[in-house]
Amino acid sequence: QVQLVESGGGSVQAGGSLRLSCAASGRTFVLYAMGWFREAPGKEREFVAAISRNGGNTGYADSVKGRFTVSRDNAKNTVYLQMNSLKPEDTAVYYCAARSELTLISYRIKGEEYAYWGQGTQVTVSS
Repeated sequence: QVQLVESGGGSVQAGGSLRLSCAASGRTFVLYAMGWFREAPGKEREFVAAISRNGGNTGYADSVKGRFTVSRDNAKNTVYLQMNSLKPEDTAVYYCAARSELTLISYRIKGEEYAYWGQGTQVTVSS
């Protein structure tokens, strides 16, 4: 099992930046592909970004491509989401998720494929 704790959320104005962090417990972080998802009020949870075990492969939702960057530091058991050029529509609770993955290069974009979730961190972008 792995426990996930997100941090770094907050309130910013449109055009600003935030970096979210997700710290994982345990010694087996390198065995997990990681994903970021978000849920806005009244909306379903949606995929934001994902990264493979070795960090070599990443994927993004079209709505965040070119603005968000996912990365990981396996030595620190942490995955990051750098969010630039934030827009009011990025306002949501952001969750990180982990999935035990057999291959080094795979990642997933469906929330139901992830077994472990953090508690979420609120991001609010004002216009």
